[in-house]
Amino acid sequence: MIQSLLVANRGEIARRVFRTARELGVATVAVHSDADADSPHVREADTAVRLPGNTPAETYLRADLVIAAAIAAGADAIHPGYGFLSENADFARAVIAAGLTWVGPSVEAIARMGSKVESKRLMAAAGVPVLSEVDPVTEGDLPVLVKASAGGGGRGMRVVRDLADLAGELGAARSEAASAFGDPTVFCEPYLETGRHIEVQVMADRHGVVWAVGERECSIQRRHQKVVEEAPSPLVERTEGMRERLFAAARTAAAAIGYEGAGTVEFLADESGRFYFLEMNTRLQVEHPVTEAVTGLDLVRLQLAVAEGAALPAAPPPSRGHAIEVRLYAEDPAQDWRPQSGTLHRFEIPGVTQVFGDDRSGDVRIRLDSGVENGSVVGVHYDPMLAKVIAWAPERAVVARTLARVLVRARIHGVRTNRDLLVRVLRHPAFLAGDTDTAFFTRHGLATLAEPLGDKDFERLAALAAALADAAANRAAATVQGRIPGGWRNVVSQSQVKVFGDHEVRYRVTRDGLAAEGYDGVRLVEATPELVRLEVAGVTRTYDVATAPGWSFVDAGTAAVAFAVADRFPDPATQVAPGSLLAPMPGTVVRIAATLGDAVRAGQPLLWLEAMKMEHRVDAPADGVVAELPVAAGDQVDVGRVLAVVRVEEGT
Repeated sequence: MIQSLLVANRGEIARRVFRTARELGVATVAVHSDADADSPHVREADTAVRLPGNTPAETYLRADLVIAAAIAAGADAIHPGYGFLSENADFARAVIAAGLTWVGPSVEAIARMGSKVESKRLMAAAGVPVLSEVDPVTEGDLPVLVKASAGGGGRGMRVVRDLADLAGELGAARSEAASAFGDPTVFCEPYLETGRHIEVQVMADRHGVVWAVGERECSIQRRHQKVVEEAPSPLVERTEGMRERLFAAARTAAAAIGYEGAGTVEFLADESGRFYFLEMNTRLQVEHPVTEAVTGLDLVRLQLAVAEGAALPAAPPPSRGHAIEVRLYAEDPAQDWRPQSGTLHRFEIPGVTQVFGDDRSGDVRIRLDSGVENGSVVGVHYDPMLAKVIAWAPERAVVARTLARVLVRARIHGVRTNRDLLVRVLRHPAFLAGDTDTAFFTRHGLATLAEPLGDKDFERLAALAAALADAAANRAAATVQGRIPGGWRNVVSQSQVKVFGDHEVRYRVTRDGLAAEGYDGVRLVEATPELVRLEVAGVTRTYDVATAPGWSFVDAGTAAVAFAVADRFPDPATQVAPGSLLAPMPGTVVRIAATLGDAVRAGQPLLWLEAMKMEHRVDAPADGVVAELPVAAGDQVDVGRVLAVVRVEEGT
């Protein structure tokens, strides 16, 4: 029996495993980097052990340090979570050699599935349909997908459509794979422009029982990483006989390697119901909550039971209803999914009935699996996922509508997120019809889907609300004349002027009410530092307002906006030269493709930054000449650092 469990991971998955461990009376041990010292998963554990350093290579990827931490803390078992060392056979072998219980499949199963190249050969031999490896790649093979053999989560993947780009993309994929997984091995396979990503959750014990628990559809992806997942799959639901064939293939895959524990067999399917093996993840998946929602199972509890030698029942419980999960990321989809960092001043998801799945009552359920909370700092060393929000209901349409509404009403202040994109996806007619594939963002236009929910008129009214709330806050803080309306004077004077983002608000509050330039027909109903009510054309609208240094956040129940508040007395030292390219986030300069004096074209890549496990390209903003290049490969840079200056030549 497991008495004390170390989770060799961080964030929401560590918290998720701890929740089940506590229910079972198992003591919990966290490990953490220096950057994660104040993270929720550290505070929630019974014991925490520091892994010195910040980067994954220094901390969560150090098998020796993790095992030493388990021994020092008195843990007798290790759960790997997902990512990091979760599919590393050498780590599993070392855990077992140290006399600890490994909560996962056998070392042999991990090794066989750990290489995507070898796993495809093994599955083909077992009779599971596969997409073959392409080597060498010729013009006739294009397009191909470069994939990391040891990884997942979309890292180390590149689409190549031009043979001339192959060498460069292979090099970039190897670099990213080595950084994320410690293994630079990559391979190429045929790239299907569209397809459905369908996966089957399996659970097996050491007594020969293999479950195909249910399928999930994870077709909506960015950068080959899932952002919306659901169970059951709309495609499978409407395709006769597909579920039976999928489950049979998944059980065959698990049985072929003597699998034990929780795992996922992933397939790429077409609209006719044909499918091909992609890979097997020998761990718990990020999207496991949707399977738990429709089956009532606790997959972590089953993982621990199987690790202790328990036998599974002959068959899993039937599925009921529908569940959808969305991944909230600190990123800007409109800027090539650029990760965001900073302090999360407020993180509130309304209507949550389950936290990490500890309550299964109600006709509509909202579950939150989160690694952050109010005040958390989103750093640059790890994946930018903040949380997963999961909804369950008997009907798919109700789930989509409810989940979209929950996201709209969420209060997320301090970092830009993909929240509005997720809402647009959940409300999109194609999604509601179950018409999803891996090219969803391309087919329906990422630029349109990534637009803010609030239009320009909404922003204008929100800026007015922010100005009135600011005036109310100043009035409340005043030691005299605290009862006089903000901006009121007994002698007619100029309007109050406040700037919120791109909006300059000019207004006065008189005995006759609000007089705001450009806001004809808008009447002030109420204004406090946190809430403003405006009547517009007979309709009263409510705006919740919150502030943080340099920012004002306005939430209205239908949309939200964050305004940068202009500094009334800017520091001249912060001004930068025209044409300056500033670091959009803290990171490491990994490659430079230009030299001082080079003539460059708009959109030409100048350098690459690595942050949050991804490489981000920095392009020339216009045609011109590289006038300054004050960084070198390997430099660590802070957000706002000048990376290069492109001088636009006269006449260009």
